[in-house]
Amino acid sequence: MKIMIIKEIRLIDFRSYTDKTFKFERGLNVISGKNAVGKTNLLEGIFMCAIGKPVRANRDKELIKWGKEGFSIKLTLEKKFRTHVIDIKYGKEGKKIFIDGIPILKLSSLIGVFNAVYFSPDEISIIKQSPDERRRFMDISLSQQNRNYFFSLMQYNKILAQRNKQLKEGGNLNDTLFIWDNQLAKYGEEIIKTRYTFINRIKALAKEKHLLLSGNSEMLDICLETKFPEENPGEEILKKLEESREKDIILKYTTAGPHRDDISIKINGVDLRKYGSQGQQRGATLSLKLAEIEYFKKETGEYPVILLDDVLSELDEDRRKALIRETEKGQCILTCTEYDEKLSDKEFKKFKITKIDENSEIDIQ
Repeated sequence: MKIMIIKEIRLIDFRSYTDKTFKFERGLNVISGKNAVGKTNLLEGIFMCAIGKPVRANRDKELIKWGKEGFSIKLTLEKKFRTHVIDIKYGKEGKKIFIDGIPILKLSSLIGVFNAVYFSPDEISIIKQSPDERRRFMDISLSQQNRNYFFSLMQYNKILAQRNKQLKEGGNLNDTLFIWDNQLAKYGEEIIKTRYTFINRIKALAKEKHLLLSGNSEMLDICLETKFPEENPGEEILKKLEESREKDIILKYTTAGPHRDDISIKINGVDLRKYGSQGQQRGATLSLKLAEIEYFKKETGEYPVILLDDVLSELDEDRRKALIRETEKGQCILTCTEYDEKLSDKEFKKFKITKIDENSEIDIQ
């Protein structure tokens, strides 16, 4: 079976890297090294080629190696029918993205070229964190698969920011808020409909994965927590915005809309967000991520590249083994402080990264 594979990635003046190229293989690729030697930076560079934005920074400028003026990432990707080269450059003129040597004018053009699922210690704790993190889980996954969703989400967030700015500035608000509200309802409808579809499809996959991980002892159930119906949600969004207008004027921000959605996550009927143990929360998050991988396969026909950033230490032995088995279906790039030769029954490629000087130059052994 043909699968999506990163053949190589070159990082220049990106985070701790001056100029390094990594060549990967199908299956499991394990990158070991002490903390702060650049393992996470490598995965961040890879994931940026999927979503076009930093995963651990607010601005692209923060990704530049200290003392340099810009950075570049070049990733070569082998897919089912062809090979692609994604090139991201950032410098004085801002960020430029090229696909197969051709510059793209909109970030949406990158969507779907390269799909990846990213695990990190933060990601594996999304259940106990705020609703923002659970929405982020949906948004990143859906934005990679659905350009219409990505466009609607960008437009919605832009209009929401403008509406909130207007609320803070005050003035004659009723007429201007009406204009913003209609646009929020228009783009919000696409967001709500797509989120319902995503959750309805992923819930069965997550339930199946969690039964496997828990030895059939725990029943996982997820659903979209929103104030808007699956059918014609735009009408209800507009209604809620009108109803909350006076409240919004007092509070000076928008209190109703898809940006307030959440995901309900329960095990055996108990709300994990409030009452789940740390082990249950980690296990359920892992089940969500594994379900996301299968969802990518069903929607795109290819398994995404799986990026695991030092998450094995967060899991017990059974869950570690289950995770590795799942990742062997495609390509997986895993970071850890020390690798275990018994990590997988199959052969896997090994990298070792060491910091060799005070300027964070990286050596690969």
